[in-house]
Amino acid sequence: MTDTPQNIYDDPAFFAGYAALRDTEGGLNAALEQPALARLLPPLAGLRVLDLGCGFGDFARAVRAQGAASVLGVDVSAKMLTEARARTDDPAIRYEQAAIETLALEERAFDLAVSSLALHYVADYAGAVRRVAAALAPGGRFVFSVEHPMCTALGGGQWHCDAAGEPQHWPVDRYGEEGRRDTRWFVDGVVKYHRTVAGYVNGLVEAGLVLARLGEPEADPAALAARPDLALHRRRPPFLLLAADKPA
Repeated sequence: MTDTPQNIYDDPAFFAGYAALRDTEGGLNAALEQPALARLLPPLAGLRVLDLGCGFGDFARAVRAQGAASVLGVDVSAKMLTEARARTDDPAIRYEQAAIETLALEERAFDLAVSSLALHYVADYAGAVRRVAAALAPGGRFVFSVEHPMCTALGGGQWHCDAAGEPQHWPVDRYGEEGRRDTRWFVDGVVKYHRTVAGYVNGLVEAGLVLARLGEPEADPAALAARPDLALHRRRPPFLLLAADKPA
């Protein structure tokens, strides 16, 4: 038995904080995660795309602009989808409110499935991956990012700093103990699920997918020149990205 899916994004305080972060694009997502995810995508022309945890629909609109044939964006949050629909004017993009854990998908209906920083909220990762694998056409690709297991191991992990406030080290403990972590992000009570790198990779393999790439993105020289603060995140990776293919 798994936990009931949480819909923290419809909490007003959480949503306000998240929306402010995304609209300023000042976070690590824009600097590290999104460029790394884009590098794992196949050529998009003509593809049927599934976007799991679509949020405001930014990815859906971007891949349509790059030639994707259609996009189904799925999110558990009504607030997210209201905003996504308001920002989207494209009949080839469809939004559906559903939890990743319970989403029903047609077999072989998509050529590409993508999930950006959503699967660490999902209790039944293995079940979600099996459903995505079944929904991919032969030769299709699944690309996703999650918070790195070094960050989720302790739940609300944070840098240990010296008396002057300078980061000294990032603590890692309970790494091999996969499962629920109750954390704070904008509000208390945000539920995430810690998995090891092996857990993420083996879930793909056990679903019949073939691992194509594993990424732990760092800032490139140009990004470091623009934002020297990103050098700190070379000391521990904030994100894990995986790409896996369904055999043709």
